[in-house]
Amino acid sequence: MTSTGIGAEAGAQAARTRALAVLRIRGRALAVALLPAAALVILLTGGSTGHFVGRGWDTARWTVGVLAVIVLLAAAGIAVVVARARPAVSPTVPIPEESAPDLYRMVRDLADRLDVPVPSAIALTPDCDSWLEDRTHPAHGPPAPKGHDELAGPHPHRRAPAAPVLVIGSPFLWWMRVGELRAVLAPVVAGTGPSAHPDIAAARRFVRGLDAAVAVAAVPARCPGTRLVCAGLGWVARLLLRGCREHAALMERGVAAAAAERAQAVDYGLRIVAQEQVGLAYAGWDRLLTRVAVPAWRMGRWPSRLDAGVVAALTELSRRDRLAEGFASRLGERPACDLLEEPGLVDEAASLLAARLFHGGPAEPGPDWSPVDWQEYPDEVVDRTWRTDAARLHRVLDSLGVRATLDPFAPDPGGPTLARVLDHLTDPTAKTTRRDHPYDRTGHEGIGHAGAGHAREGTGCAEDADAYTTEHDEAGHTTAGHAEDADAHPAGHAESGHDKDPDAHPAGHGESGYDDAPAVYDTRRSAVYDEETEEATGTERSAALAACLTAAIAREEAAVAATAATGGPLPGSPAPAGQGPDSALWDDGSLPLFPLQPPRTARELLADHVKAMVCCAAVDTAGAAPGLDWLDGPSLLVDGERTADLTPRVLSLIEEGDPAPLRAWLVESGIRPEKPVRLV
Repeated sequence: MTSTGIGAEAGAQAARTRALAVLRIRGRALAVALLPAAALVILLTGGSTGHFVGRGWDTARWTVGVLAVIVLLAAAGIAVVVARARPAVSPTVPIPEESAPDLYRMVRDLADRLDVPVPSAIALTPDCDSWLEDRTHPAHGPPAPKGHDELAGPHPHRRAPAAPVLVIGSPFLWWMRVGELRAVLAPVVAGTGPSAHPDIAAARRFVRGLDAAVAVAAVPARCPGTRLVCAGLGWVARLLLRGCREHAALMERGVAAAAAERAQAVDYGLRIVAQEQVGLAYAGWDRLLTRVAVPAWRMGRWPSRLDAGVVAALTELSRRDRLAEGFASRLGERPACDLLEEPGLVDEAASLLAARLFHGGPAEPGPDWSPVDWQEYPDEVVDRTWRTDAARLHRVLDSLGVRATLDPFAPDPGGPTLARVLDHLTDPTAKTTRRDHPYDRTGHEGIGHAGAGHAREGTGCAEDADAYTTEHDEAGHTTAGHAEDADAHPAGHAESGHDKDPDAHPAGHGESGYDDAPAVYDTRRSAVYDEETEEATGTERSAALAACLTAAIAREEAAVAATAATGGPLPGSPAPAGQGPDSALWDDGSLPLFPLQPPRTARELLADHVKAMVCCAAVDTAGAAPGLDWLDGPSLLVDGERTADLTPRVLSLIEEGDPAPLRAWLVESGIRPEKPVRLV
């Protein structure tokens, strides 16, 4: 026997040993449930033979009998729930054999070479991973047809024991070549061998049943009696899971070791190279989702070719990074997506599922949730995002009572301007010289304090910024007051304290938090400092504006959630249906399952809105254009070149109140801040 065969046999034997340990725990639980019944049998036998007679023994028989009945009923109920509860299943896009015959042929050939059972089906997941998933539970099968006569013959939809389903990460199919995909899938397919062992399969079913029982017990909105029963069910299931945890983990580790040893005989050298592509695909996929897909999802659009975008992103990476130069040369080989009959449709389905998992979007396209091609992305997503954010920024400035120009005698510019934003955020006391590296530090929320300027009685944002108003000391100047719960309700959460009743004080009719505040900023303390680092994170004006933007976005998202609760399909709101035929296999009540990014802080929101206003001015007054950068997302193209130095200049304005770097860049780029821009 070869060393590979010995290693595979050792791993399988270790997995079987651990599986038996899991089954022994199941047997002990059954023995505990039968113990009162066994004691009752002994007492009844002793009474019938004349050994256990008397009033005390009669009482003991009745007591133990009642206890035995209760324990047996509870054990039977728990066993029924464990056996019938639907185990969790990963959301996937099913790939029927007729839509990918070459892919199924490759997997069958791989299973034959490894001498293991062939996976029962293939599915795709919008993630950079691959695994085997058991879907033999009756709840995962198709629904039974009505009116079937059990006496007429076997049930046509009754599932026979089947091999696990092979789940493949969809980015692998587009980025990897056919040989690389085969090498990566070899150890995964090899896992069907140990999975077919009866003891391992039984142990897995038991653990999955316990996990499903815990989920059943955790379902809310039940009557008190049912909650009590479910509490007992959950306690027993969690107790058994804790006992099985270590054995189940070591069992899976043994299965993986056995599969890896068995797969060494197939494309071992190529697999080492393919693993490098796995890491690269993961980096490109993560970058594409967080930088490119998230802005589109927020606008109610979902890119319909995410997997093809991974190829473009990684190709761009190979062009920029000399360390990745060799990766682009692989593109001349046959891609693994050629194994699909219609890769475009599969990519679209995987992209829609990705939007559902990572953003919580609806399951089906609609008027407010439509696909977007990469060619339309700059105009349909980038430009619309900029103009939407710029419009929101000016609405907030209107609610704060900020004038269009500093000069009260100047004519009305006739529309929103960038100059209005620059003038409002400029700190008259800011130094024109900057530190050597002012932008290397990480961002802070920057709304710990707020000024009281440019706010008048009756402004719609005044009550939202009430937590950030300034307090007057004995000397008469303002000292910034703390907002202790600024981090408790970040941007995007409707539960923030200043947003519990957004309609209680509509714009123009609310009670201003700045009634006793001066109409202009006191410039003797213009910077807001982080309490831990003592670094300036923003001026008072930027802090107040950031607080109002946070509240405005919270109100918008609360309105979206309220409309979704009444049945209206809105962007980002979960829909009752799932993706494809797998929709009945997983619970979509807690979407998004994997949120990509935490909510943006108020400082980040303000920076994004100011950059959006700058980009709108560049497009409308200097002939710039919105663009798509595969690695950095939305970008501004000035004279056909991507602008990469805008963010630090905007941060200088927000954090220090210094507009000089941004104004110099505007002059250099030919952008006219005093000209009105078009908003949505």
